[in-house]
Amino acid sequence: MSDTGVYELPMFPLGSVLLPGEALPLHVFEPRYRAMVDACMAADDGPRFGVVLIERGHEVGGGDTRGDIVTVAEIGRCLPLPDGRYVLECVGRTRAKVTEWLEDDPYPRAMLRDWPDEPRTVAVNLGPVVERTRTLLDILSELAAAQGEAPPSLPILDALTEDDVFALAAALPLGPSDRLRILAAPDVEARVAALADALDDVIAVAEFSRLPS
Repeated sequence: MSDTGVYELPMFPLGSVLLPGEALPLHVFEPRYRAMVDACMAADDGPRFGVVLIERGHEVGGGDTRGDIVTVAEIGRCLPLPDGRYVLECVGRTRAKVTEWLEDDPYPRAMLRDWPDEPRTVAVNLGPVVERTRTLLDILSELAAAQGEAPPSLPILDALTEDDVFALAAALPLGPSDRLRILAAPDVEARVAALADALDDVIAVAEFSRLPS
């Protein structure tokens, strides 16, 4: 890392949003990303790369339009296959922002700056998120029972803390735009508010699903 706090990292654009603490299994087959994995595994500061949302375009082939909010992922397990592909087990660690995109040769790269939460002095009220999540679980349990399936369970709710908000969001059926809003929230309070808003939408969809056809 430079004196300015900006550092270069390989980038893996995806059509989904990775949240800190979330597992990310990857099957790497494109030559440029195979080269990226080789570079990550040989890096002195550990096997890390940035995950960023593709705003327009596709994961395969390039030519995509990318966002600038990054989750730095760490490779925990790397399994090379005989034909040169890789199977990776990764996990999201920290947030960062893109300060500059570099050339995609030999693989996507960017200059990043870490983006920690803004300081706070008061505790955050997690009640609205807990209540909404329990409401959603009740609806999903009813839908599951109608299909003869096991009800969903989120043990994390029983002792939810401010540090668990990303983990809770990762466990819920949220779309990329909602996940991005949660990732982009500047602090825990804003993150909780974004998650509560997203849950309102998910609850509305779930309630519509249980209406008689």
